Amino acid sequence: MNFPLELAPVETVAQIEAVARLYGEPLLELPKDLYIPPDALEIFLEAFEGPLDLLLYLIRKSNLNILDIPMAPLTAQYLVYVEAMRRHNLELAADYLLMAATLLEIKSRMLLPRPPRDAPDESLDPRAELVRRLLDYEQMKMAAARLDALPRVDRDHEWVSIFVAEKIVERLPEVSLHDLQLAWLKIMKKARLTQHHQVRRDELSVREHMTAILRKLSDGAFVVFDTLFEPARGPAGLVVSFLAVLELVKEKLVQVAQNEPFAPIYVKLADAANDT
Repeated sequence: MNFPLELAPVETVAQIEAVARLYGEPLLELPKDLYIPPDALEIFLEAFEGPLDLLLYLIRKSNLNILDIPMAPLTAQYLVYVEAMRRHNLELAADYLLMAATLLEIKSRMLLPRPPRDAPDESLDPRAELVRRLLDYEQMKMAAARLDALPRVDRDHEWVSIFVAEKIVERLPEVSLHDLQLAWLKIMKKARLTQHHQVRRDELSVREHMTAILRKLSDGAFVVFDTLFEPARGPAGLVVSFLAVLELVKEKLVQVAQNEPFAPIYVKLADAANDT
């Protein structure tokens, strides 16, 4: 008899629900030949790194004074843990059994009567060596915890490397009007020192000087700015040559460059500069 889902009995709804899914398909009941090992699911509530770690855990858990350890309850609790560990993992039992024997020895020695003394002698306390080992172990454990709390690469942080592709392009300083002015004043000063005063009338042409300068730059190499001028022709010739250089720069026929500020100025044909 078929029932709608909302009106189906409780048993029918329970049969419709899948107990698991295998490769996305619902599994309505467990296979009859399914074997689950006894240790398939194992939960470790406490993990100890050795017998001293277990003893320290028991002392702190019971809020005991580590300098005055009651050996009877501590030994009983320790043996319970060791027995549980021995049933599950025999390889871990060797060191723990050795510590159990040590605890039993200390407990038996404390049960023996001791001669009365006026002042207690700590060297006769059978727990002294164990207390010393526990204190040293606790200090090392706390130091290891502080070191582990420090930031660590590949655990808390990751190195990030960025590759930046750069293309190195040589960029020459720009020649300003002030640099040309200083170079011009230097040439004029040299001309005053080497030129005698002569009164004559010269007809000078800027175009002729432009042609002469282009002829000097015809090999396509950089030429020092000062060598384009002939101080022997006097101030008038220098002025016309300077105007010719400015006119060539204005018409973009030559290129003026400077390696660094206040360095010598170089002049080169614009076509030759573009080719290089």
